[in-house]
Amino acid sequence: MLDIRRLALICEFARRGSIAATAAALGYTPSAVSQQLATLEREAGTALLDRTSRSAELTDAGRRLVAHAERILAMVEEAEADLSAHAATPRGRVVVTAFPTAAVAFAPALARSLRRHRELTLRLRQSRSGRGLREVQSGEVDIALVDDWYGRARGYDNLQVFPLLRDPLVLVVPRRHPMADPAVPVDLKALRDEPWMATPEGEPSRLAVDRLLADVGGAQPVAWEFEGLGTILGLVAKGVGIAAVPSLALAAGVRGIAVRRLPGDPPAREVHAVVRPSSTHRPSVAATLRAIHVAARYIAADLEPVQSLLPRDGARSAG
Repeated sequence: MLDIRRLALICEFARRGSIAATAAALGYTPSAVSQQLATLEREAGTALLDRTSRSAELTDAGRRLVAHAERILAMVEEAEADLSAHAATPRGRVVVTAFPTAAVAFAPALARSLRRHRELTLRLRQSRSGRGLREVQSGEVDIALVDDWYGRARGYDNLQVFPLLRDPLVLVVPRRHPMADPAVPVDLKALRDEPWMATPEGEPSRLAVDRLLADVGGAQPVAWEFEGLGTILGLVAKGVGIAAVPSLALAAGVRGIAVRRLPGDPPAREVHAVVRPSSTHRPSVAATLRAIHVAARYIAADLEPVQSLLPRDGARSAG
């Protein structure tokens, strides 16, 4: 009989593409993954992997088994959800992963909303952009909070997507910067030679900033690149430079900065909650999704003064 844990393992191998990557994702050693896959081959009675000294890939039989395994694992989760739904009371652990700014912004409201469910345990993890989707698909987490800068949410195969909020870029400058004055119109062309700070090249928010500045003829090469929007906001507060960041980053409550709405229609991302459809009937997941929606409404209300068109350009000073 095929072991369901090994079926989950070969599905993970199909997603990761190598034994080493599968081992790293699951916290195993490569030799343990290789041994478990070899055992699965003996259970299946056929070769599932084509191995060489340097790599391994699925055989035709392996790909067919992965297709069966994905359906089997979904059915198992549906059975668990059905039994859990009849229990009615949310209980057990729910694992949520979020990109860093969302984790900081959503954590307080989630903790408040879920406090009344005494038998439910929340584990909120941070993950880099794009990884959350893979973790939901693999079953490592129950819910992922993901950011979407390019309208790709409809392409999340076999996952259910819940829109939460829209998160545009805003300009942040030191509180004593000339453009901190709400009476001064925001002119990006006048800021092109300022010391801009941004996340490293390739990061989604960096691509949005580059697009923003390209629309006004570009800026000087960004000399200051930092991991983490919180770090960038802290440096702006110290007068090191200026930045354009998603407004959600302001939920951290950094003092000493002025926040200005960018002119026109600045780049923005959509924030979504993503789950496996088979898990949405579990009371614990359903309760957590409700709490996430409530948190999103509170966050959107808090950010409304930044995103609003009124008064004038919606300027606000933080600090």
